[in-house]
Parts: sequence; C-alpha cells; structure tokens
Amino acid sequence: MLRSNNCVVLSKLKYRDYDLIVKCYTEEHGITSYMLKGILKSKKSQSKTIYFQPLSLLQIEENYRPNQSLQFIKEVKFSHVYKSLHTNIYKGSIVLFLAEILSTVLKEEEPNKDLYNYISIAFQYLDAEDNFSNFHLLFLLNLTKYLGFYPEKTHRKQPFFNLESGVFESDNKGKHSIFGENLLLLKHMLGINFDALYLVKINAKQRREFLNMLLHYFELHLEGFKKPKSLQVLNDVFH
Repeated sequence: MLRSNNCVVLSKLKYRDYDLIVKCYTEEHGITSYMLKGILKSKKSQSKTIYFQPLSLLQIEENYRPNQSLQFIKEVKFSHVYKSLHTNIYKGSIVLFLAEILSTVLKEEEPNKDLYNYISIAFQYLDAEDNFSNFHLLFLLNLTKYLGFYPEKTHRKQPFFNLESGVFESDNKGKHSIFGENLLLLKHMLGINFDALYLVKINAKQRREFLNMLLHYFELHLEGFKKPKSLQVLNDVFH
C-alpha cells in the first residue's frame, strides 16, 4: 500500500550504468535508502535527479517494506523549494559539509520526528537567511542534543570545558580541556537559536578553530567518526 513520507536527502551513489541509490533521513522510518532504477538512462529521466540534491526536502510516495534494504519511490515532489541553498556558493559549501556529516552520524532506522523537524527547519532557515557564516557551528552544536552528547550546562561558569566528559570543570584536565576563545564562544552559543546568530561576531580563524574543536568533540563521542572530506572546501570558501 502506498504511503506518504517526508525526507531529507543525505547522499546519492551511482549504481551500475543507469541507477542511483539515494540515502535519506525520513520522518517515518529514520535512515532509509532508495533505489532509483533507470533514472540516468535518458535526458527525460535524468531531469528527475534535481530532486535528489544534498539536503533537498521531499515528499514521496512509497510502498515501504521493513525487511527490505533498498526501498522504491513511486512518486516524488518537493515539500519545500529552496531559493538559494543550491545556487549560492557559500551556502552550497555548508550544504555539502553538513550533508556529509549527517550521512555519517545518522544511522538509526527508526523515526525521530523531533530530529527530522530540527533538520528540516534549520535548512529552511539557512535558505532564507543572509547572515549565515556561523550557521554550521550552531547546527552541529545543537545536533549533539539528538546524538546524546550535548554539553552539560549546569556548571557553565567554570573556566574549562572537558570535551571527553562533556561537562564544564574547574580544572584543566589536559588535551581534552578547552579554554580561552573556544570556551567563550561555546558558552555564548549554548542555548541560542538561529535567529540570534547575528550576535556572534568572530573572524575566519576563530570560526575554523571552533569548528575543529566541534569535530574533535564528535570524534570523541561517536565511534568511527572522521573529519569530512568536504571540510577543506568549506575552509577554502570561508577563508
């Protein structure tokens, strides 16, 4: 039986000569991979690949089968049409970077509608916003809420933050303790929403250092996590 589902596209992979396998985060099933048979075979069918750009928000019709590793899409349309996300070079570099991270860290084949809504609303915000150079920092920090290692804020007045334990501390515990500019920026960004990002005033060097700190935080808490290949592109664009 056909059912409607909403999804965000994370990645796509060419399979054989004319097929694509598209990995999505769906509202109803969590992570789901879809086989798009013959989509590359003709110019007419290739035109449908526009739906499957990174982080596209789609509404699909599917006949979902729980025990099947690859699902099939019967009908597809945009649930939200982006105006600038895939045409602005700066936003595009953020999109590639965050899509790669989401494709790596989201693994559950079960619904989490709060997480789906967070992703969907966040990228609609990015699409509409003109002041977005720090968007990816707050997006990743808030993503840790859903991944289970959001910083514990009870003792946020302490002078150090331990990346390994995820808590603020009074003492420097060595290589995983942060202080100085990264600590001040972390405290500033904890609890703010995207609408308040314009208040965060940092330069390119501070942005890179804070991002590297966040990625190290992910490495410490997610087994097998590695820095995305698209990080260099992001740094080059926002030099």
